Amino acid sequence: MTTQNETDADAEQRPDDEPGSGVVVAFGRQLKLLRGRAGLDRTEFGKRVGYAAQSVASFEQGRRIPQPVFIDRADDVLDAGGVLKALKEEVARAQYPAFFRDAARLEAKAAALNVYAVYAIPGLLQTAEYARAGFEMERPLLNDQVIEQGVSARLARQEIHDRRPAPLLSFVVEEAAMRRPIGGPAALYCQLEQVLLISHKRNVEIQVMPTDREDHAALGGPFTLIDTAKGQRIAYAEVQGDSLLYTGQAKVRELEARYGIIRSQALTPRESSEFIEKLLGER
Repeated sequence: MTTQNETDADAEQRPDDEPGSGVVVAFGRQLKLLRGRAGLDRTEFGKRVGYAAQSVASFEQGRRIPQPVFIDRADDVLDAGGVLKALKEEVARAQYPAFFRDAARLEAKAAALNVYAVYAIPGLLQTAEYARAGFEMERPLLNDQVIEQGVSARLARQEIHDRRPAPLLSFVVEEAAMRRPIGGPAALYCQLEQVLLISHKRNVEIQVMPTDREDHAALGGPFTLIDTAKGQRIAYAEVQGDSLLYTGQAKVRELEARYGIIRSQALTPRESSEFIEKLLGER
């Protein structure tokens, strides 16, 4: 991910991490070392933590990213003294594409998010079926393991809805995204129901940008404004697997202004709920 600073100077692009590298491999090696020290083979260790021996092998070889519950159980069973738990946050970040990891870290701890979505329902609002359909349509094709990992990671992000203290979440979503039947008509119906359900949360506002609006202040594409707990506002944008984090005041203020205008141009939250209910009635 590229970060643009106050002067918007170009930053060097970091290549995507290759599968089986980095913190996931380091965790796997540490897990195998601790398991060996405890005198447990994979089958016995797997029984104690509630996972199959094949899964344990995948974790140790860095081919799969372990879930937080596995890390907690493994640390306890192996009497690791917190060595494995200390890696939990970094391992969790590894479940996301390299270009999104910095944004995912900021998102998870954000005090507020303002999301403008153009092509699809935002990930923070997606059902598992809708998310899976999106991953299945990616080209080049993703293998099944990568797809399931992606779905799991996307759903894990949605813990933000119930986090306390509750962050303020605002979404402006294009009408076209609300109508696009990703995963088929049934999947879209369930997806719209979920959007409606989440919109009822007191800390969430969802607005629809109608296609027939003559005025539109954000034709440049989707973006997200992230407010940190320390009061900093950061902007995030991505396209075709590339991403940018903007910290420079000039760019952030520009996107702030655009978001404020499109919120005024879109349907109000109440009107948007009625619009979504109408869409559900058409199906």
